[in-house]
Amino acid sequence: SPVSGGYRHDLLAHAAGGDVAVPRVVPPGDAVGHTPSGILVAPGTGDNMAAALGVGAAPGDVVISLGTSGTAFAVSDSPTTDSTGAVAGFADATGRYLPLVCTLNAARVLSATASLLGVTLEEFSDLALSADPGSGGLTLVPYLDGERTPNLPHATGSLHGITRDSLSPANLARAAVEGMLCGLADAVDALRSAGVRPRRFLLIGGAAGSPAVQVVAASLFGGEVVVPPPAEYVALGAARQAAWALRGTTEPPVWSALSGRIVAATAQPEVRARFAEVSAPTR
Repeated sequence: SPVSGGYRHDLLAHAAGGDVAVPRVVPPGDAVGHTPSGILVAPGTGDNMAAALGVGAAPGDVVISLGTSGTAFAVSDSPTTDSTGAVAGFADATGRYLPLVCTLNAARVLSATASLLGVTLEEFSDLALSADPGSGGLTLVPYLDGERTPNLPHATGSLHGITRDSLSPANLARAAVEGMLCGLADAVDALRSAGVRPRRFLLIGGAAGSPAVQVVAASLFGGEVVVPPPAEYVALGAARQAAWALRGTTEPPVWSALSGRIVAATAQPEVRARFAEVSAPTR
């Protein structure tokens, strides 16, 4: 139970048909013992939770992780309940909570479109930035592998607004970036509906280094966008949690404060409105 921090034995008994033996629940910074050779054994965590700890996310920060798939998550002081199923309620790596929304289609959308256009990812970013916001009326719904949020496992992608004027490499490149990030902006809206109050957005992951992604994200998310230096934030978070357990303190160790570049862009609400319009029939 996220409220008690312990097991719901009534639910365990209902699921298993009787009493079951379960391990004890240990706080994230505690030690549980040692191996025969003296190595400390302590709780671990998950990838997104470790990333939040590694990047130093605090309440008010929404982390946008752009790998093959995309995630939007935040550290929260209260557990999350979402009857729609869009927001998954996890524990974070510090004893708090981590509401999270996942999309299937993130960096893979950009790499697939760059491959179609026959350009490198750097050239793809330049192409996207050379197009106007809104991609000349071209809108890509990038459900190239189905989609998880919204839950459309059998959906396919679609391209809308094709005219002789709109169908250009630059517009297609920007439409791919806008479509991918519109899906994550919808994920941020789901977090807001679950009680998260974003103060700023931290872009991490492979696609976060793309200048086009940074600018378009700043135009769509409705808040300050910060791009931390490239790093393995999952590994850093795991190391920070391990150091916490090794030190035996009540709070995780304080590491160097997060630095990052703030990206500014003019808000483009019409891009999201158009995406919502053309993606609605698939939902």
